[in-house]
Amino acid sequence: MRAGSVIGVRETTPVRRSIGLAPVRPAGWWFDAVLLAGFGALTAALARGQLLDLDLAVSEWAFTHDPAPLYWTARAFNLLGQGGGLLLPLSGALAVAVAWRRRTIRPFLLVAGALLVTMVTIGPLKLWTDRAAPTASVKEPFLPPEEAVQVFNHLPAGAYSMSYPSGHVANAIVWYGVIALLLVSLTVGRLPAGLYRLVRYAPPGILLVTTTYLNFHWLTDGLAALLLGLLLDRLLHRVPWDDLPLPGRLRQWDGPFIRYR
Repeated sequence: MRAGSVIGVRETTPVRRSIGLAPVRPAGWWFDAVLLAGFGALTAALARGQLLDLDLAVSEWAFTHDPAPLYWTARAFNLLGQGGGLLLPLSGALAVAVAWRRRTIRPFLLVAGALLVTMVTIGPLKLWTDRAAPTASVKEPFLPPEEAVQVFNHLPAGAYSMSYPSGHVANAIVWYGVIALLLVSLTVGRLPAGLYRLVRYAPPGILLVTTTYLNFHWLTDGLAALLLGLLLDRLLHRVPWDDLPLPGRLRQWDGPFIRYR
């Protein structure tokens, strides 16, 4: 090499992954539109006084068919829907385990996303619809069932449960979807398909039955929550969690946790 020669160094620019929405089943936005329209139609029907007789009939049947063994069995299974007592701690613990095993902070983004979408939708909808729970007719301050079943009731603040939609059911759809996804990542895709479906779909179905049977919610509270929960679940699963850009030092823990193969 001759003295004084200049060697040009070509700088390389890191290649950024393109960020696109993750696939969901069924594909497309048409199913999301169906879920949203279904929730809106059900809410409008209740506001017009439709389906209230159905809610009252189911509630009355549950009040008159509650032998102690069946009642306490339902209470035990209903614990599957405890958000702060079970779902959030379990999701957080699984996120820690996945983050440590896969050396990535991204599982915490999923948990934070689930917490955000549930907080900005379920709670405000409960406040807006202002519906009492069936148990408002048997607990102080007593409310006639025909009044408790009404939506947009303008009830005294804090006096009655905010029943519509069912937070137990909607939260279960979202959080057990998160839990199932974290289990798949933790087991590096070796989680049996049957167990995955059991974790993801069984708890919401159980909670729909138990919250209705225990008169914690009207039947239509649970049906509305199914529509809303499925919509939120699809939105969460559309987010490309493995491709979201991370700032600063967090890039040291930038590995994928969903795209594990």
